Amino acid sequence: MHDIRIVRADPAAFDAAMGRRGLPPVAEAILAQDTTRRNAQTALQELQARRNQLSKEIGTGRRQGADTAALEAEATALRDRMEALESEARTADAAQLALLETLPNLLDEDVPEGRDEADNVVVHQHGTPPDFAFTPKQHFEIGEVLGQMDFAGAAKLAGARFTVLKGQLARLERALGQYMLSLHVDEHGFSETSVPLLVNDATMYGTGQLPKFKDDLFHTEDGRWLIPTAEVPLTNLVAGEILAEAALPLRFAALSPCFRSEAGSAGRDTRGMLRQHQFTKVEMVAITTPEDSVAEHERMTACAERVLTELGLVWRRVVLCAGDTGFASTKTYDLEVWLPGQGAWREISSCSNCRDFQARRMGARYRAKDAKGTTFVHTLNGSGVAVGRALIAVLETHQQEDGRVAIPAVLAPWMGNLSHIG
Repeated sequence: MHDIRIVRADPAAFDAAMGRRGLPPVAEAILAQDTTRRNAQTALQELQARRNQLSKEIGTGRRQGADTAALEAEATALRDRMEALESEARTADAAQLALLETLPNLLDEDVPEGRDEADNVVVHQHGTPPDFAFTPKQHFEIGEVLGQMDFAGAAKLAGARFTVLKGQLARLERALGQYMLSLHVDEHGFSETSVPLLVNDATMYGTGQLPKFKDDLFHTEDGRWLIPTAEVPLTNLVAGEILAEAALPLRFAALSPCFRSEAGSAGRDTRGMLRQHQFTKVEMVAITTPEDSVAEHERMTACAERVLTELGLVWRRVVLCAGDTGFASTKTYDLEVWLPGQGAWREISSCSNCRDFQARRMGARYRAKDAKGTTFVHTLNGSGVAVGRALIAVLETHQQEDGRVAIPAVLAPWMGNLSHIG
């Protein structure tokens, strides 16, 4: 959510900021509703003052036996006018909110210009795509040869974009999730958290999924929503709270299933596990002060990078351009992993600084020591990382010519010390 004072202060600059995201000018429409609302509220205050005065005059007149009919008629007219102004203010306020709540966050100045992912900028690359002595297979070819990745069975149970993993691949998925969560909790200082997978409207609204992205979500018959990522419940843990500055930063991590309808992705990644309705992910969320959020963003991204390095994967950090940055984010780093079977880079983690955008929607603040007022917190989120995509990357990167797959050493405690699958 945006601070209306920013729009009032410099409408042209606000429109320019939205223009970086490819949106048309909107400040004039916002300010028109703002002016209507403020004028109605000013008139209401004036009428309320007159109404209070009339109440005193009517009371005095009645005690003195005077005729107060004219005063009472004016009071009635005032009440009707005030009701009309209250309705006008509510309508203008709702119209202004309807505009503001669908507008994306302002971008950091150092976010590169661009329209889509083709304009994203590579910041750093770790490792070099390997040369195989054989033609590397894609993950679904490996999984099907092993007999442990069942797409037909999943389609029978639930339809397209689901997968059944069996045997060692099911164990590998579990091992990846446990390894990542343990790393972030034990060594990176995140607090392990188990969250609801079903949340209410207010929770979805707080992190920006509603109302704009409702078609990307699964909605239950009792009015709840399946979470698209644990970011949603983790961030909303501070909704409506006033935190002490000394308690910050708060860092949460959760391993959870995630659910996405994948609206608009028809025909994309239809084979394999890359784009699923249900998948598992380790999510990191940080709540911090405005002064510390940039450094926290770098720290969080480094935490995700360590996962990829320890899994022996080739990866790169990419800063998203203006046109590709997500709705709630002011700056996003994507981590992309090299998939030898596909011969392509694919996103495996996304780490974003949302600054106070989500905090305004949630009403999440903190009070600095000795300060009279409160300040909105800054919120950050990052994948630490997507378990399914990590499984894909491990299979394709560590595949052997004989059909086996080497298991990264860091997974040994959860894999019964197996060195290979197959």
